Amino acid sequence: MQDIFIVSLIGYLFGNVQAAYLITKHLKKTDIRSYGYGNAGASNMVESFGMKYGLIVALIDILKAVLSIVLIKSLYSISLDTNPTLLYINGFSVILGHVFPFHMNFKGGKGTASLIGVLYGLNFFYGLIAMAVIIGGTYITDRVALGTIGLTLYWILLTQFLNLGLIPLLISILMCLLSLYLHLPNYKRILNNTEGRLSHVLKKKAK
Repeated sequence: MQDIFIVSLIGYLFGNVQAAYLITKHLKKTDIRSYGYGNAGASNMVESFGMKYGLIVALIDILKAVLSIVLIKSLYSISLDTNPTLLYINGFSVILGHVFPFHMNFKGGKGTASLIGVLYGLNFFYGLIAMAVIIGGTYITDRVALGTIGLTLYWILLTQFLNLGLIPLLISILMCLLSLYLHLPNYKRILNNTEGRLSHVLKKKAK
């Protein structure tokens, strides 16, 4: 139980490093949550301040998850093969920290970039596939929210394929359900044809 608490706390604190919030607060003197879709994430940064800022935020959100996973691997001398449960708990905690940061009244982002970072941290090759899945899915559907569905389903299928055990599988399913819940407003906008399209987002320039 002590190990679970430690890896959860480390992951949650890494997740609390909110790039979108910090960049807009210190460079733009504002709060990203006051713009666009009202969340502190890479997609909202693109929508609100342009592609350059969105990419910076995405890279930081990916990197913090990678660093958290790598730190746990080093502290406990484990790998995905030897102890997937601790690594999954840590990765999911990073995402929870990103979505529910304590210093932002528990109102952060949606965890998509951090999930990609978790997969990179678990295995670089799995991270590459995750990146291809979300980019491909988003390109085909022209909607980032729909590409994210493919990403979360990929994590579930990967976990099952690797036969990592019940707890990692349950964590991947919980992540999928959390992502679906957080993206409900996006799906409603898609149905109303008011959700931003990738083809439009790519034309945005940093303001």
